[in-house]
Amino acid sequence: MQQTILLGTYTRRKSQGIYQIQLDTTAKALTNLELLVPETSPTYLAKSQAGNLYSVTTVDGKGGCSAYDANQHFLNAVTEEGAPLCYVAVDEERQLVYGANYHKGEVNVYRIEDDGSLTATDQVFHDEPCGSNENQDKPHVHYTDLTPDKRLAVCDLGTDRVYTYDVSNEGQLTEVGVYVAEDGTGPRHLAFHPNGEIAYLFGELDSTVTVLRYDATTGSFSQLQKLSTLPEGFTGANGGAAIRVTQDGRFLYASNRGHNSVVVFAIDKEGTYLTPEQWISTEGDFPRDFHLAGEEAFVVCANQNSDNLTLYARDAESGHLTLLEKDVFAPEAVCVYPL
Repeated sequence: MQQTILLGTYTRRKSQGIYQIQLDTTAKALTNLELLVPETSPTYLAKSQAGNLYSVTTVDGKGGCSAYDANQHFLNAVTEEGAPLCYVAVDEERQLVYGANYHKGEVNVYRIEDDGSLTATDQVFHDEPCGSNENQDKPHVHYTDLTPDKRLAVCDLGTDRVYTYDVSNEGQLTEVGVYVAEDGTGPRHLAFHPNGEIAYLFGELDSTVTVLRYDATTGSFSQLQKLSTLPEGFTGANGGAAIRVTQDGRFLYASNRGHNSVVVFAIDKEGTYLTPEQWISTEGDFPRDFHLAGEEAFVVCANQNSDNLTLYARDAESGHLTLLEKDVFAPEAVCVYPL
């Protein structure tokens, strides 16, 4: 079987935009890297069920989101003064796209028009106190995606908070809950257990995963467990990056930039307790993103600084990863998006 995987990138050195590569699940190999769409630093991607592609973009020094149709024809870009987004997600039910702007501390909402193009509908800024880490100089929105009950969850690395919003069909946000993480956590990304009641918060700044209970009645989170993503004894610099949960809810994976590893956690039956099972090298530098692929029999990891992808086989019973390939060229790749 051949599975197409899209790659979002920076375009500071070798990259020219959005790439695609094929995962051959029979040969257990990544093949045929090719440029799909020329774009300026498309660092995060999302696709709609209609086949439209939405990408982080920069146009003439302005940042925002670009829209492409199913044939990768450019539709439009909605941009504003300042830095680009760092995350985009599609809301199929309401036909919206959400964007996180790290540098501006801003949440953006766009409406998907009938032709797949975008129109801005709302923007929200945070003004709560920030954490004590030197990287928490101001609000830094890093993640904007849906909860299982279709609210919007927002991670702000600067304010150490996870915000929950109700979303109108017109794309207007109303805050309904705020979870305050421990000082210096630096909330980066959030992943939900399949039961919809438990979420896992990756703290970029303190390299931790916090297990949270989600109350759908109020839209609020409460802490159950917090543990490091680093092995005991590691003292070097590190930043948390990507976090994924398997469809069966048995395993959680997270990438460490600095330790340059993927850590594997076993999840208990209720989803409330994690146990570290494995650390495996990413065979490259700065693993910004990775994803489960090939019906979760594989993991594809992107090493931003060393311009390479790493392919692992995944054992469904133990959760453990086994290295298959480590020198697959992919320039400045920072987003792995299997189709």
